[in-house]
Amino acid sequence: MRNKKLLGTGVAIVTPFNKKGEVDVNALKKLVQHLHQGKVEYLVVLGTTGETATLSKEEKTLVVETVVKANNKKLPLVIGIGGNNTSEVVKQIKSTDLTPFEAILSVAPYYNKPSQEGYYQHYKAISQATKKDIVLYNVPGRTGSNVTWETQVRIAKDFKNIVATKEASGSVEQIMKVIKNKPKDFMVLSGDDALTLPLIAAGAHGVISVVANAYPKKFSNMVRLALNTKFSEAQDLHYSLIDITEQLFADGNPGGVKYLLSKLGICGSFVRLPLVEPKQEVKLKIDALIKALK
Repeated sequence: MRNKKLLGTGVAIVTPFNKKGEVDVNALKKLVQHLHQGKVEYLVVLGTTGETATLSKEEKTLVVETVVKANNKKLPLVIGIGGNNTSEVVKQIKSTDLTPFEAILSVAPYYNKPSQEGYYQHYKAISQATKKDIVLYNVPGRTGSNVTWETQVRIAKDFKNIVATKEASGSVEQIMKVIKNKPKDFMVLSGDDALTLPLIAAGAHGVISVVANAYPKKFSNMVRLALNTKFSEAQDLHYSLIDITEQLFADGNPGGVKYLLSKLGICGSFVRLPLVEPKQEVKLKIDALIKALK
C-alpha cells in the first residue's frame, strides 16, 4: 500500500459551533479526545462534514490549529484542500503548511462538470504541486458529475503520490472495477458508511467515516474485524449501526451526526445556513436508536 497509515477508519470530523454560530474550540478539543478514546486510525479535518464551505479563511486556520494541538501527534491527520478552480487549489496547497498532515484529501471539481480528461489534468496539476500524499475524492452526489473508474485507475497509475481514492459514488459496481484494475499498492477507501463492510469484503482498505464521529469504537472495530476477514463478528457491529446510519443522513449531513453528538454530550447541534438541523421526526428516530444502542 502506498500509505499504510490510511488503512482502517478515518473520521471526517465535524466543526462544532456555539449558539452564536462561532467555532466552538472547546467542543472541538473534546471531539478529538473522544475519537482518540474510540481508537480510530486517523482524523480528516476540513472535509465536507466539517462544513468547510461555510468557514472563513480565519476559521479554517483556527480549526486546523485546534485539531493539530489537541491531537498532539497521537493520530495521523489528513487535510481537505479541494475546489473547482485548479490554479487556486494548487496555490492553496503550495501556501499551506502541510507538515502536520499525512495526506491531502482533494474533492473532484464540482459545478464545472469537467470531462474525464479535465479531471485527469486537474489531479495531474495537484500531484505536481506537492510531494505530499493525495487522496482523490469522488462524490458525484455533491459535485454533479462522476470520475469514472477508468479515470481513477489512470490517475492512480500515472501519479504515485495520489495514493488512494475516497469513493462515494454509491456504485458498488464502479468501485469494484476500481479495485480490480488499480495498481496493487493503490488504496480504495469507502466514502459511504453503510457500504463500508461490503466494500472491504470486495477489497477496499477502509473508510473515511461520518458515523464514527459519534461511535468511533464500534465503527472502527467493525472495520478492523472486516479487514482481518472476521466477517461474522463485523456483521454484528455493522447491523447494530445500520439503522442509525440511515437516520443520520435522512435530513442532511452533518446535521444528523451533530444532533447525535449533542445527545452524547460531545458538542452542540448547531449548523450553518444553508444547512439546518434535522426535522423533529428524524430527531425522534435518532433518540430512539441511541437508547437501543446503549
